[in-house]
Amino acid sequence: MGGQSHATLLFFGPALMFWYPFLMKSVARYPIPARESRIEYPVSDSRFIATGAYTPSVERAEDFLERVRGEFAAATHNCVAWRIGYQKRVNERMSDDGEPSGTAGRPMLAVLQGQDIGDVAVVVTRYFGGTKLGMGGLVRAYSGAVRDLLKSMPLTMRVERARHRLVVDYPRYEMIKRFIEEREGKIKEEQFAAEITLDFSLPVDRIELFEAELTQLTHGQIATSPLAHAPH
Repeated sequence: MGGQSHATLLFFGPALMFWYPFLMKSVARYPIPARESRIEYPVSDSRFIATGAYTPSVERAEDFLERVRGEFAAATHNCVAWRIGYQKRVNERMSDDGEPSGTAGRPMLAVLQGQDIGDVAVVVTRYFGGTKLGMGGLVRAYSGAVRDLLKSMPLTMRVERARHRLVVDYPRYEMIKRFIEEREGKIKEEQFAAEITLDFSLPVDRIELFEAELTQLTHGQIATSPLAHAPH
């Protein structure tokens, strides 16, 4: 269901972009941001704005970063951290965007690493107010902005699904349809002929139990056949 990527170090002007080797083996379900969120986090006379979003791919994360940078083009810094994937199976990136090395992107990423959340990107925008915060002050400001953002960010579950098909006779149609829906299945297509063909999706972590229960329910008379993976 996935493959390996190779470690790469990329430098973009003053910002260090760090990519880490990762194994994108699929995790069946995990928490993700339910929607884009934003908070303001004033520190001294500087204004910090933290924006976070669901980013299931590197391309989506890069698009999000560019959009936020465009929105706050006049800001002093737009620092970034993201984790694509979940737990240890992740692609991580961070950027100090001109702040002293290690004072922005790294502490932001450390906060993300300590949370039970995946497929998330965060940009912390700073408008400098004139007072220097020092190395420790910057670390506290950027990490604090991300922590406050995550506290207010609503979450939902990313569920990997797979498409399946089965054929059922008319007398058992309603029973089988209800059986599918009660197990988090989603009916995608129904074809009515001499018998009824149902195309549906199931969470991949429910397939084995679903098939065992279906065999027991129908005494082995109805079986499923896999089609393809479906979006969550």
